[in-house]
Amino acid sequence: MTLNPYLSGNFAPVKEEVTAYDLPVTGTIPAHLNGRYLRNGPNPLGIDDPSTPHLWTMGEGMVHGVRIRDGRAEWYRNRWIRSTSVADRLGEPRRGTPVDERMDFTPNVHVTGYAGRTYALIEGGIRPYELTYDLDTVGPAELGATPEGYSANAHSKYDPATGELHSLAFQYGNESVQHIVMDAAGRVVRTTMISTPGNPYMHDFALTDRHVLVFDSPIVFAPERLAVGIPYGWDRDRPARVGVMPREGGAVRWLELTQGTVGHTVNAYDTSRGIVVDVIVHPREWDLGDIGASRPILERWTIDLIDGHVRQDLVDDRPQDFPRINQRYAQAPHRFGYLAVTELYTIPTRPDGFGNQLLKHDGQTGTAEIHDFGRHNAVGEGVFVSSASPRTEDDGYVMTYAHDADRGATDLVILSAADFTAAPLARVHLPVRVPLGLHGSWIPDPH
Repeated sequence: MTLNPYLSGNFAPVKEEVTAYDLPVTGTIPAHLNGRYLRNGPNPLGIDDPSTPHLWTMGEGMVHGVRIRDGRAEWYRNRWIRSTSVADRLGEPRRGTPVDERMDFTPNVHVTGYAGRTYALIEGGIRPYELTYDLDTVGPAELGATPEGYSANAHSKYDPATGELHSLAFQYGNESVQHIVMDAAGRVVRTTMISTPGNPYMHDFALTDRHVLVFDSPIVFAPERLAVGIPYGWDRDRPARVGVMPREGGAVRWLELTQGTVGHTVNAYDTSRGIVVDVIVHPREWDLGDIGASRPILERWTIDLIDGHVRQDLVDDRPQDFPRINQRYAQAPHRFGYLAVTELYTIPTRPDGFGNQLLKHDGQTGTAEIHDFGRHNAVGEGVFVSSASPRTEDDGYVMTYAHDADRGATDLVILSAADFTAAPLARVHLPVRVPLGLHGSWIPDPH
C-alpha cells in the first residue's frame, strides 16, 4: 500500500477532540505570558485509509490551542471549525448561516485575534469563522466583508502604528482582487479594486507605510482542475510581476520579475528610492495541492521606483517557509526573521514531516542560526512573542508546536529568541499529537 504523505506520519489527522487541564511543563514558562497560543491547519474529517488520494490543503480546519497564565499551562483544546458541512457530519446544530453554502468551506489556514475576537481564516472568497475563547464555533463572520462579496483573508496585515488591519482578498474565478482596510474596531473603512486578468493565485501580499505590494504569478485559475480539488495550474507563458499601489488606493505600477511564485512575505518597508521586501519564493513549477513538491527559498527584493527595476537577491536557498518577525517591526527595517525548514523527509516506513529545524535569519550579518529539534521531531511555524519590556528586536520568545518522537505526542515549545540555539525555556507536554499545520498566533489576554 502506498501511503498518502499528507494522511500519514506527522501530517496524519487526529480523530478526536480533546480537552486537557493543568498540563505538565518541563522548564519555566515566562511569568508575564498571559494568553493563548493557537494554530490552525487541515484535519480531514472521516478519512480513515492513509492511502486515500487527498490534497493536504483540502482538509477541514482544526484549531489547536494552549492557554497560559502565571507560568502555568492551564488547558489544551483542539476543535474542528463547524462550517455547515462539518456540523452536519457531526450531527450538531449549524452555527449561523453562511452567505453562500457553495462557498462555505471550513477555514483551515490561519487563526488570529482582532478587535477582541478570535477568527479562523482562509481565502478565495470564503468567509472567516468566529470562535469563542475556548475555541467553540460561533459562526460565519463579517470581518472585512464588502458589498462585492470579498472578506478578510488568511494573510491580513496588522499595522501596529495605526491599528488598521489590511487584507488583499481574491475570489476563485474573479479577475480582480480587493484591498480592504479595517479600523481598530474591525469596521471596513476603505476598499480598492485591482484588476488581475487571468485570476492569478495571490496567497499573500506586502504592506509598507506608503504602499501595498501585489504579487502576480504563473499560477492561474484553471477550472478544469476542479476535479482534483484546487482549480489552479501553472501557465509557463505568464510572466511574474510585482504591483506597487499607493496605500490609500490608486493606480498599480507593475514591474516584471524572474518567473516564480511568492508564497509568503516576511516584511516590507519603504526606502528613499523605493521598497525593500523579503519574500519566500517558489522558483519552479509546482502544484498547490502538493506542498512538498516545491522547494521555496528566501529572497530579498529591492524595488527601485525611480528607475523601475527590481533587484532579486538570494538570501538562503534551503527549503524554508512560514516566516514570522517581531511584529513591532512590521513595515519598518527589521533585522531578524524566523522560518521553518520545509524539506519533506521520510523514515524507512512512512513520511514523517517537513523538517525538524527552525531558522533565525540575521539580515545584518547575513547569517542564520538553527534550532534543531532532533530527528523525527517534526516542527512547523514559529511565532515570535515579545518579552515584557523588550530592549532589542530579538528580546522575546519563539513559540511552536513540535513533535516529541519519544512520547509520540506534541509539545508546545518556548525558545529564547535571543539565545536561539539554546535548550528550550519550556516544553508544555500535550496529551496528544498535533498534526503539522499552517499558521497561528499568540493572542494575549486583555490587561
